[in-house]
Amino acid sequence: MTAAVLPPEALEARLAAAAAAVEETLDALLPQGDGPESRLWEAMRYGALGGGKRLRAFLVLESAALFGVCGTRALRVAAAVECLHAYSLIHDDLPAMDDDDLRRGRPTTHKAFDEATAILAGDALQSRAFEILAEESTHENPFTRCELVRSLAAAAGARGMAGGQMIDMQAEARAARGEPLRDLGAVAHLQRLKTGALIGFSCAAGAILGGADATRRQALEAYAQDFGLAFQIRDDLLDHEGDEGEAGKRLRKDEDAGKATFVDLLGLEGARERASMLAAQAAARLECFGPAAEALKAAARFAALRRR
Repeated sequence: MTAAVLPPEALEARLAAAAAAVEETLDALLPQGDGPESRLWEAMRYGALGGGKRLRAFLVLESAALFGVCGTRALRVAAAVECLHAYSLIHDDLPAMDDDDLRRGRPTTHKAFDEATAILAGDALQSRAFEILAEESTHENPFTRCELVRSLAAAAGARGMAGGQMIDMQAEARAARGEPLRDLGAVAHLQRLKTGALIGFSCAAGAILGGADATRRQALEAYAQDFGLAFQIRDDLLDHEGDEGEAGKRLRKDEDAGKATFVDLLGLEGARERASMLAAQAAARLECFGPAAEALKAAARFAALRRR
């Protein structure tokens, strides 16, 4: 029999607890600087601390819990993921990229500091992510640490997040020429790289830490693919009909840029149905874990229905 997923209020409490624990870990791993480079540490902390859903960190913690991984180790990997994610947001907000002034309800890092400092803060957060993974406190087995480093590098690089961002920039240039990307498969591929790759690492990280067998790791990777697309479709829906105050960022950017989204290609109802289908499919991927995966199943539903 399929186990029932957590009710929304229980999931919200679990998400909040995970976010608080990761925030505390990040605060310790990103200390205040006291030398001439202290402004850089300040900008790093500004970009990484103080809010956000911490959904990727939650996925790390819950996937690690499936294999009985020590909480301290999982929190360090979750913090590394959040450092990497924060770097991507800082750079994504720059004038040369998406040119945003608002992130998580406050000025973006380049507005709070300056562009050069924001670039360096992103660079340093990316480096710090790999430094955290490579430290012995993350795992005593050097081969496990190497696999974590390799997997995150792959998720963040040219065949992952950075590659997806490049495709997105090219799509924006095409839209400016009146040639918007209208192929659903191409848009899905873009988002699998830009958004889905880091979500994929977040789910696989627990399996790596726990030394999982191939079957269980593949189940988590398949879950992550469906989860990531459901998350992005919901993002497109929120961008189309959401509230900027609730979202804490500028909305309708893709529409203003003329870029095709899942909403454009599927319609509002079609996009909602696709996100719901993907969330259900993601949950079904985890049947091999039994009741232990109920929080991850609930998170898939949350990804398809969230309000921000």
